[in-house]
Amino acid sequence: MLRVVVESASGLPKKKLGNPDPITSVVFKGETKKTRSISSEVNPVWKETLEFDLKGSPLDSSSFVDVIVKDFETLGKDKFIGSAKVYLKDLASGQVKSLPSKNLPLVSESGQNIGGTIDLIIGYEPPANAVPNPNDQQDGSGAENTGGVEGGDAIDMGGAPPSAQQNQRFQWRTRTKQRTLSNKPQDFQIRVRIIEGRQLPGNNIKPVVKINVCGDTHRTRIKRGNNPFFDEIFFYNVHMLPSELFDQHVSIRVYNSSSLRADSLMGEFKIDIGYIYDEPAHCIMRKWLLLNDPDDSSSGAKGYLKVSMFIVGTGDDPPVEKRDRDTESDDVESNLLLPAGVTLRWVTLQLKVFRAEDIPQMDDSITQSLKAAFGGESSTKNLVDPFVEVWFAGKKLATKIIEKNANPEWNQLLNLQVKFPSMCERIKLTVFDWDRLTRNDAISTVYLDLDKIASSGGEVEGETGDTEVGFLPAFGPSYVNLYGSPREFSGLPDPYEDLNYGKAKGAAYRGRVLIELFTKLEGKADRDVDAISNDDILVAQKYQRKRKYCLCAVFHSATMIKEPGEPIQFEVSIGNYGNKLDSTCKPLASTTQYSCAVFDGNQYYYLPWADTKPVVAITSCWEDVSHRLDSINIIIYIANRLQANVTELKTAVQAKAPDTTVIDIWHKLVGQLIEDINSCRLPELETEPNLTALDFQIKKLRDKALKNIRGAAEKLLQDGAEINEGMDLIDGWLDKLKQLAEEPQNSMPDVIIWMLRGEKRLAYCRVPAHQVLYSSYSEQACGQYCGKIQTIFLQYPMDKHKGSKIPVQIRVNMWLGLSTLEQKFNAFAEGTFNVYTELYENQAKVLGKWGTTGLLNHPKFSDVTGKVKLKQEYFIPPRGWQWEGDWVVDPEKSLLTEADAGHSEFLDEVYENQIRFPGGEWKGAPEPYTDVNGEKARRPEEFECPPGWQWVDEWTSDDKRAVDEKGWEYGITIPPDDKPKSWVAAEKMYHVHRRRRRIRRRKKVAGGGAATERKDAGDPEGWEFSSLISWKFHRKERSSDTIRRRRWRRKMAPSDQVGASAIFKLEGALGIDVEAKGDDKGSKSDATNLFGASTPNVSCIFDRCYSYHLRVYVYQARNLNALDTDSFSDPYVHVSFLHMSKTTEIIRSTLNPTWDQTLIFNRVEICGDPQTLSRNPPQVVLEVFDSDQVGKDEPLGRSTCLPIVKLNPAADTTPKLMWCPVNNKGKPAGDILVSAELILRTQGSDMDLPIVPPKRGDMLYMVPQGVRPVVQLTAIEILAWGLRNMKTYQLAPVTSPSLVVECGGERVQSAVIKNMKKTPNFSGNVLLLKVLLPKEEMYTPPIVLKVIDHRPFGRKPVVGQCTIDSLEEYRCDPYGSVAEVAMASKVALMATAHQDLRINIEERTLLETQQEKEAETIDWWSKFYASIGEHEKCGPYLQKGYDTLKVFSCELEDVAEYKELTDFCKTFKLYRGQSENGDDDPTVVGEFKGAFKVYPLSDDPAIPSPPRQFRELPDSGPQECVVRIYVIRGIDLQPKDNNGLCDPYIKISLGKKTIDDRDNYLPNTIDPVFGRMFELSCFLPQDKDLKISVYDFDLLTRDEKVGETVIDLENRLLSRFGSYCGLPQTYCISGPNQWRDQLKPSQILQHHARLKGVPPPRTEDNGNTLHFSGQEHRLSDFEMNKEIHQHLGPASERIALHVLRTQGLVPEHVETRTLYSTFQPSISQGRLHMWVDIFPKSLGLPGPPFDISPRKPKKYVLRVIIWNTTNVILDETSITGERMSDIYVKGWMPGKEEDKQKTDVHYRSLDGDGNFNWRFVFEFEYLPAEQLCLVSKKEHFWSLDKTEFRIPPQLIIQIWDNDKFSLDDYLGNIELDLHNLISPAKTSDACNMKMLENVMKSPRKFDQSKSLFAQKTVRGWWPCYTEKDGKKELAGKVEMTLEIVNEKEAEERPAGKGREEPNMNPKLNPPNRPETSFFWFTNPCKTLKFIVWRRFKWIFIGLILLILLLLFVGILLYSLPNYISMKIVKPLQ
Repeated sequence: MLRVVVESASGLPKKKLGNPDPITSVVFKGETKKTRSISSEVNPVWKETLEFDLKGSPLDSSSFVDVIVKDFETLGKDKFIGSAKVYLKDLASGQVKSLPSKNLPLVSESGQNIGGTIDLIIGYEPPANAVPNPNDQQDGSGAENTGGVEGGDAIDMGGAPPSAQQNQRFQWRTRTKQRTLSNKPQDFQIRVRIIEGRQLPGNNIKPVVKINVCGDTHRTRIKRGNNPFFDEIFFYNVHMLPSELFDQHVSIRVYNSSSLRADSLMGEFKIDIGYIYDEPAHCIMRKWLLLNDPDDSSSGAKGYLKVSMFIVGTGDDPPVEKRDRDTESDDVESNLLLPAGVTLRWVTLQLKVFRAEDIPQMDDSITQSLKAAFGGESSTKNLVDPFVEVWFAGKKLATKIIEKNANPEWNQLLNLQVKFPSMCERIKLTVFDWDRLTRNDAISTVYLDLDKIASSGGEVEGETGDTEVGFLPAFGPSYVNLYGSPREFSGLPDPYEDLNYGKAKGAAYRGRVLIELFTKLEGKADRDVDAISNDDILVAQKYQRKRKYCLCAVFHSATMIKEPGEPIQFEVSIGNYGNKLDSTCKPLASTTQYSCAVFDGNQYYYLPWADTKPVVAITSCWEDVSHRLDSINIIIYIANRLQANVTELKTAVQAKAPDTTVIDIWHKLVGQLIEDINSCRLPELETEPNLTALDFQIKKLRDKALKNIRGAAEKLLQDGAEINEGMDLIDGWLDKLKQLAEEPQNSMPDVIIWMLRGEKRLAYCRVPAHQVLYSSYSEQACGQYCGKIQTIFLQYPMDKHKGSKIPVQIRVNMWLGLSTLEQKFNAFAEGTFNVYTELYENQAKVLGKWGTTGLLNHPKFSDVTGKVKLKQEYFIPPRGWQWEGDWVVDPEKSLLTEADAGHSEFLDEVYENQIRFPGGEWKGAPEPYTDVNGEKARRPEEFECPPGWQWVDEWTSDDKRAVDEKGWEYGITIPPDDKPKSWVAAEKMYHVHRRRRRIRRRKKVAGGGAATERKDAGDPEGWEFSSLISWKFHRKERSSDTIRRRRWRRKMAPSDQVGASAIFKLEGALGIDVEAKGDDKGSKSDATNLFGASTPNVSCIFDRCYSYHLRVYVYQARNLNALDTDSFSDPYVHVSFLHMSKTTEIIRSTLNPTWDQTLIFNRVEICGDPQTLSRNPPQVVLEVFDSDQVGKDEPLGRSTCLPIVKLNPAADTTPKLMWCPVNNKGKPAGDILVSAELILRTQGSDMDLPIVPPKRGDMLYMVPQGVRPVVQLTAIEILAWGLRNMKTYQLAPVTSPSLVVECGGERVQSAVIKNMKKTPNFSGNVLLLKVLLPKEEMYTPPIVLKVIDHRPFGRKPVVGQCTIDSLEEYRCDPYGSVAEVAMASKVALMATAHQDLRINIEERTLLETQQEKEAETIDWWSKFYASIGEHEKCGPYLQKGYDTLKVFSCELEDVAEYKELTDFCKTFKLYRGQSENGDDDPTVVGEFKGAFKVYPLSDDPAIPSPPRQFRELPDSGPQECVVRIYVIRGIDLQPKDNNGLCDPYIKISLGKKTIDDRDNYLPNTIDPVFGRMFELSCFLPQDKDLKISVYDFDLLTRDEKVGETVIDLENRLLSRFGSYCGLPQTYCISGPNQWRDQLKPSQILQHHARLKGVPPPRTEDNGNTLHFSGQEHRLSDFEMNKEIHQHLGPASERIALHVLRTQGLVPEHVETRTLYSTFQPSISQGRLHMWVDIFPKSLGLPGPPFDISPRKPKKYVLRVIIWNTTNVILDETSITGERMSDIYVKGWMPGKEEDKQKTDVHYRSLDGDGNFNWRFVFEFEYLPAEQLCLVSKKEHFWSLDKTEFRIPPQLIIQIWDNDKFSLDDYLGNIELDLHNLISPAKTSDACNMKMLENVMKSPRKFDQSKSLFAQKTVRGWWPCYTEKDGKKELAGKVEMTLEIVNEKEAEERPAGKGREEPNMNPKLNPPNRPETSFFWFTNPCKTLKFIVWRRFKWIFIGLILLILLLLFVGILLYSLPNYISMKIVKPLQ
């Protein structure tokens, strides 16, 4: 008994008019029960029990009840409101007796949530006799394991206890990612091939598959049957970011197209695109997918689908798919995508979202502004309405919204129901701010990567199968930190909004969220969002215990600032602590003082901190997660040491160091790694606070991984492996260590340093807190930069220049530690810490007197900005501090830097102003002299020359601007302005204002100690002056000044002597007397501003600065980017070191400049201990720029180099030049060869410094000997063959080019090509260049090729250039044994070919008829299929011993043995300049063909030069050739039509000739079989590029190009691999493999011998023996096991061919060429099987071409005779109550559904027997070689062409019940595969369902005995089945004869359909049906006889007798009175 208690519903939606009248129906197995209706109620309560009688059968686990809520209507149909489904699996398993389902969400018909819920309780009493179903037990082995694929013994756990097995059965899949992801959008192509389906559920279904990828949906054609064969491929082209693409998924759904109802979805499968990409070759090949019901977690398999999926990225080759139909892969079980060990099952990811902190303001509230306006208190702190949204695997859930709360507490549990192992990789958490009117704003996005919070254990190498380190996703309770755009709120749109969506690295802290995640395997959550229980909230409390941390940062330098401007300060914050601009934060000493930037004398500005370094101290409170951060730091320590050793080793290998050195480094590396792992133990967790489940799992994983690395390292030492092999292993360990050093639960936010210019945030950097964290655990557990100076380049938020411009470079020393450990800071602190507090006294000048009256509303005492009012008595020292001394006047030097600071020359300027009335006379303005902004300035005569400077000239008017001849510019004043906004040079009548610029140059006096004199210059009372309260104050009073101020400072000291760590006690700034502000009309916000402004200034003073001497050796660079249009750049280098910079000279027009320059920085002052500095020296930054005549110089890239520090100048270590990578915008942009040394100057003179390097010219120092590379005289021989495909330059074609070769400062030029069109080759081919090249390969400069065009009027522009980086591959030994003669075989033949040469093929002796007969069974395709291993398609070809050919899976050029066919000369691409968009590579403008040989020369001139390398060259003139192009077939072409197919045809262009094969297009296919041969003649080398394109035919629109491939015919002809015509296996003079080359094998072999420089071959013994190259070859050895056939030629030629085939020449072949298109330049658009033959005409006629036209299908006829049926289901009940069926049989072949045939009807079968004697005749076209039917038909009536389908031959037979007045009823069917026929039963009794099972189980191997094509005819009984409740049942048996005849036999033995004429072979007699078989409507007599009479015979007889009796009685009664009266009267008597 099943009881459903319908309790109540809530939240039902209202109707348009009023409320609904809800009524609930509960449906179980087709039975419906209803509650009563409740009128007008949206929250109805029914409390009704509905009972379902199970009739004694137990529940099965797939049972469910449907609950439907409707709106009751008295008239008409009830209206649907919502429904819910409840699965009864838990009841069926017997685990629970009742199932309470509370708050079940109701969904609409489309599956959308309607917002209402319903409450039910379902109870179940199993019947008394029911046995619990063992398959329904909840141990993970029952119904969970879909489709019987994953059994209960999925993972053999050995002796683990059952509970362990229970937990471990579920494996988590983590993958090794092989992704190097670009951060810009790319082209991708996703291809999905749907091959076939198996075991799809349902009867008489018509399945169709829909595939959805990235929002695009395609569908297959509709098929019929449960095992449909689709074989369709779909292409999805996308252009997006890889990271975004990999989060998308492929959804494959199978629908039943014949079902119109909502349940047409049969099953689906989803997979992440990233999952496919991580598979080998980025593909999943021919795998079976298990389909399941997306809504029902407990249902079993819904069938299988076989698919291939691959992702082709930029530059990827698509994998080759093997398409045999009869392979092992057809076995579903062994080829499932998810292997059987991994159970796909539903799990619940439970995410607890507790609370958040520090959410920034997101709204501007009007009410708050009004409050403030009316004097109320406004609080902007809580202007945010946050909620959290979680996204995973396409599912999205959100918490509730908490309004107006920056620290919300949600305390909600989000249940994500997902299939595991999931194909998705990360959980996305986004915190949103809810907006009532506009869209919600993202506050921040954070990701939880599953591969960091879960593990399969498989990633720990070593012991495979050890799953104990694997664990399911778990996280927390822990805070995750949110980052995004800066916190400061403004009502304007946020320019950095993308940062909040996680699209780039966040620039600022935006709060944190406390979450916990765990995975629940069992049971299903009742609701998606639930409240967290109070217990859990209390448990989470302990994870929120905070400890106090102290952070100190000492800024040592801020350099490389681009321009001066407003003063700069730095702010350091961790979390929200230290955020200066956020008024909600507690004020801390988190900012440096403002200072103005000073010029460094060359390029940049720096902040002049000198020996007083600003210090920032912050205290903050965080959870103590030190155990996590210590572990990371230890692993990073091990990894960094390993990395350093690896770099050292790689450098040694690259520099070709001696083996002993390399081995020493190698041993040190491995030994140190083992020692590090042994000595640096990760902290134990037992005693630590805040431990989570994930901590233990990660610890276990790390320990195991480190142990494995240590074990592998020890093994490596013992085995003494090769260094090259070991390197790969070590790189793997490095990656592993970096992976282990990621901590998902790092709840401590990053330290963020902001650079502020004025009040504006400009640039930032994020430093992970663990890098600067101090640990008491061990020294290695301290952060790598803890207490150490690190160099940081700040970056702009969302920098569009991608880092090519640096805002500033800072050197900062940070220390972060628990406040309990703050004493430890003293050990790290250098210098003396001073703490001051400051205020400014302000005065104004009124009537020539200074006083406070003119200040108006400005305060008398203020902060540095002049806006915040302060008083000396406001300041109270913090606790633990006391005043030291009194207030003193102390001017701030760094804010008063004059504009000339740092410059050696300076221009003083002032503007002279005049005014007039329109048209009047000019006269002096009220302010006659101003600055450029119109502010009052000094008169020219008031300017004084400062000490240490001298005037260069007098005051002059600047006329080098847009001014008239006297220097005036004119303007017009528009009120309310008092000065013009714009100026012009021409005077007009209406101009009322003019001005001119007066300038005077001054120069610094050499050697003057001016700086010291300047320091004290200024006002003796410490005043500084300005014309307004603005930033720019100066020291000396000027007549224009109206404001002055001076700074007062007071020093504080810690009250108890605790050392430097006392600065951490400054927390909370200085006390403030708020009452004193009573007079001020302020509010709280002013107080906070004041609060923040009065933070004390901390600085660190170094008592001693050391002087250093720096030398930077800049030697050369290579492969720089071309930024000029002439293909080159004009590079120079800015070298910056701290606050100094210098520039190298500019090298013009080169990408490989050699500067050979030493830059000397003579006195570099650096504070701090030299020993510390030598361990961690500042970087030398090299910035390469391209000098431009016009406009700004453009950056080419940046590199850094660490100098070698010499504390003892006499030390004898010379720095070695090293290649440092140059990066531009995050991409490699070349290399620069540099080194640097930093030498500590002792107190003496310069005597102890190294010798000054030699000078070049007056100013430039060269790189000295000992540092510069050692050189040797070297010869470079250049074979300059020719130029090809030169594009136009400046719209004119390149006509007369020559080649310039440059290397190492030398150059050589070739002869000029007179006419490019006629002869594109150079006349003098060989050039020689003698040059001094470095001996060490790593220093060799590249070879630069420049092509110069000689144009009229002496113009010689560079029209293309190419750089060859490595000369290693061209080095050779000039005295080699036989100098390899670089001579091309074919061209050599041309040179020696006699004009009278004739090729005569020997007479054919074979009979033509014999050949014709052979041609029937053997064609070229037989040879092709035999070669690719498809032997079933090649007939008797192989048995005859004929040749096969080689099928290359790539282009011939890509086959490694043939060296890209560039053995004679290589092709070098020529480039030109920067492309238009600047992003991409430079454009290719042509090709140079040539080769190089490099060899050393002796320095002694007496020794003769070695022999030249390039000699005996072929003639370089043009050759006329015949080219034959064989195009066999296309593979996976890109579809171009809407139906996912295309209509391809071939188009060939060669030179100016084009062949368009449009007439022979192949309709509707993406795998066309072309079988076309094209013949063309051409001239080489002019027409060298053969272009083969595939186009898509379109009737109305333009034909689209699918793709093209280009073949260089010249390379093929010149190559000595004989690639012009492949060598066959045998020499045949006739037959299908007739010899087709122009020369016989013996002639080719002779030329080959000459080429190799060996004696010509000798034949003996009638050609059976041949001597070649010192070896004897015998023909019998070659042809030992070969079949000798009649087509073979003479023995002498055969043996010559066999010997040739041993010489590594190109064999007869078919190559696979990839097609590309401009639409997606680097993605394959499909492939072609093809080959090309080239025959020079000078050698005579070639042999006959091959015939490769496609095979034609053969016509076959399938005759099916339906004899009888039996045991057919009786489907109907007759009028008389008998069970019966009107049976008929229907049949068709898939693909020919329109040719359905059916028998006549056997009416009124009462026992399931039917007699038919009926013949079906199906004609079909069949390809015997491929065993597929070819079906051609129009897909739609409007289609132009028939589409060809290749379908396996099958026959579908169905049994139906005929109904005249309704639709016929389907009874059952059987599908017969004609290749793998189910063997029929001889008798109907032997025919049963087991016959089907055998076929389903056995894989489809081709078995000749089971093929109807082999058997020809077969007769017997077959079972038909139908599906009921997912199980197959016998529906009847059919007796049939199946016969296959070919076209000829069909003519000889004709047979008609049904029983029509010709009714023969065999003749079919009408069936002998029982008399009871007839149709009642047409046979009334038979109806009476057999239906009425037979059934009602006795009733009829009884009725007749009764009627007779009644008649008798009636007549009796009628006649009786008469008779009686007669009797009485007796009238006759």
